[in-house]
Parts: sequence; structure tokens; C-alpha cells
Amino acid sequence: QVQLVESGGGFVQAGGSLRLSCAAPGRTVSLYTMGWFRQVLGKERELVAAINWSASSTYYADSVKGRFTISRDNAKNTVYLQMNSLNAEDTAVYYCAADKSLLRRIPTTDIANYDYWGKGTLVTVSS
Repeated sequence: QVQLVESGGGFVQAGGSLRLSCAAPGRTVSLYTMGWFRQVLGKERELVAAINWSASSTYYADSVKGRFTISRDNAKNTVYLQMNSLNAEDTAVYYCAADKSLLRRIPTTDIANYDYWGKGTLVTVSS
């Protein structure tokens, strides 16, 4: 089992920035695809961004392209989501997830492929 711990959420005004972090204490996730999802109450959880194990390939939802950047530091066992130009529609609980399939060349966008999940961190953007 892999424990994922998100941090960095909070309250920000529209146009502002936040940086989310996802750590995996005690376990290495350096060979896993990692993803950031978000969920608004009453709606399905959606993939925001994903990154393969080597950071050579990334995926972004259309709604965040050009504003969000996913990255990882395998030496620190941590994945990041830099969020810029935030707007009210970005308000959600953000979850970090790991796909335990090793060494994927292309990060999977299928939520069913993500095996481990964090508990989430709330991001609130005030318009």
C-alpha cells in the first residue's frame, strides 16, 4: 500500500497562484505515473494533469492547459501541481493519485488505472 499526502491547498483570489505537493512517505513512487484529480461536490472526479515516471510525458485537461504545470522530483518522492491564473471554476478538492503500473511511457488518463489515492486538499478561489 502506498500512502499519498497532499498539501498546499487553501484560499486564493481569482488570478492568483497555488502550488500543490503530493508526498509518498516511506514508499518510492518514482516508477509510477502520477496524477492530479479534482472533484466538486455532486460532480465526478476529473483528471487535471498526469505525468509519467520519468517526466518525459505529461497530460493536461483542456480546462487547465497553459495555466497548470505538473512536475515531479523522484529524489524527494514528491509530485507538484503549480496552478496559475486561478479562477472560481478551479475551486475543488484536489487529489493526488498513483498508477502502480511501472514505467509507463504515456501517463494514463483512465481513472480506473489509478490504484492509490490521497485524502485530498481543498482549493477555494474567490471571484
